[in-house]
Amino acid sequence: MTISLFTRGVEPGTHRFAPAPNSDAPQLNVPNTITLVRTVLAVALAAAGLAHGNAWLVVASYACYWAGDVLDGLSARLLHQETRFGAVFDIVADRACFALAAAGLLVLRPGSLLPCTILLLQFLTLDTMLSLSFLRWPILSPNYFGQVHNGVYRWNWWPPAKVLNTTSLVVAVLATDLPWIAAALALVITAIKVVSLVVVSRLPAAELPGRP
Repeated sequence: MTISLFTRGVEPGTHRFAPAPNSDAPQLNVPNTITLVRTVLAVALAAAGLAHGNAWLVVASYACYWAGDVLDGLSARLLHQETRFGAVFDIVADRACFALAAAGLLVLRPGSLLPCTILLLQFLTLDTMLSLSFLRWPILSPNYFGQVHNGVYRWNWWPPAKVLNTTSLVVAVLATDLPWIAAALALVITAIKVVSLVVVSRLPAAELPGRP
């Protein structure tokens, strides 16, 4: 299978579609409950870290956000409780968790002003619009965006790409006193988001080819 950010990269006959969205599915389910709990915990830990100037609480906040993000998605798939409502809820919750954790890093590591500012701007604007773009197609979440454009999926929601897009920058800020390294990484991630948005904006919002 060809992988490219500039072409769909899905060969004929390889389409695999998510179940059709079900508006009648219960929204108060296990994955959405996990999303709610991890968001409250992550925000509370980050706020406490900011209030007390404690870097470890900020790190714990990010760890809670990341672990919860993995767990809610995994439980949704294993329990067959994926919904478009849950996907949007997860996207919004991610912004609440990450914004406060990044603010904590900024306060505790003033030298990280440039990379943190770049990351916050792209994550709260470019990445938000990109993540919500799945709503233009009959898929359940960005995890199925490979059915629309495999290249965009690989660069944004493939698990290694998700780690690169968020965790790598946090590690760079915490592990080095050279903010330009983290800033360069943030700019690379931003460029990927810009190109991805351009590609997605040119795709027709219609039924996917080969959909039953």
